[in-house]
Amino acid sequence: MDLEALTNEIVACRACPRLVEWRERVGQEKRAAFRTDTYWAKPVPGFGDPNARIVIVGLAPAAHGGNRTGRVFTGDRSGDFLFASMYRVGLANQPESAHVDDGLQLKDAYVAAAVRCAPPANKPTPEERDACMPYLVRELTLLRQTRVVVVLGAFGYAAAWTALKEATLPDVVFPRARPRFAHGCVVHLGRLAIVGSYHPSQQNTFTGKLTPEMLDDVFARALHLASATTSPIA
Repeated sequence: MDLEALTNEIVACRACPRLVEWRERVGQEKRAAFRTDTYWAKPVPGFGDPNARIVIVGLAPAAHGGNRTGRVFTGDRSGDFLFASMYRVGLANQPESAHVDDGLQLKDAYVAAAVRCAPPANKPTPEERDACMPYLVRELTLLRQTRVVVVLGAFGYAAAWTALKEATLPDVVFPRARPRFAHGCVVHLGRLAIVGSYHPSQQNTFTGKLTPEMLDDVFARALHLASATTSPIA
C-alpha cells in the first residue's frame, strides 16, 4: 500500500450514509457563488509532500471548500488562512489555494483531515470519526519521515492522538493520560511531537482568537522540532 493507492481507496469510500447523502446533496444544490462549478462531492484525501516531516491534521472538508474542489483546505477561507501562513514560513510555494490546478505545492508538509467527507454543520458524529480513523492511521504509517503533527483544534488533536496510538510506530511513546489541548501546546512522544493550534475557522480568525502571527508561531515551532532529528522511522 502506498499513498496513491490509499488516496484511491479514500475517494471511493461510501461507509457513512449520512455523510454520503450530505456531500452529494451539497454538490447538486451548490452555493450561488459556485453555481457554475462541478463539485467534487466525494471523500477528500490528504495532500502534500510524501517525504514531509510535518503533518497537519484538520477536522473535515468544508462543504463548499474541499467538497467542491477535491483538495483539503482548498477554496475556502480556512484554507486561505492556513496556506498563507504555510507560505510565510516556507512550507508552501504560494499563499493561496483556489482549486486543484492552481500550482500549489507543499514542501516538507502534508495536510490531512480526521474525517474525509464534509459533515452537516461541520460536526461529524463519533461513529463517522471512527469510521474514518483507519485512513489517518495508514497515512501516518506511510508518511515515514514525520517528526511533528500539527493539530488544528481539539477534534484534530483527539483524532491524531488516537491514530498515532493505533499506528504503533516504533520509538513513539505515550504518557498515561492525554494532555489537555491548548493553542501552542507541545506534547513530546519520543521521536515525534504534537503541536496544537486553534483551527483556522472563520469563527476563530474573524474574532481574533487565532491571528496570522499565532499560526506562524505554531509552524515555526513545528519546523524547529522537525529539525531536531532527521533519521527516518524504520
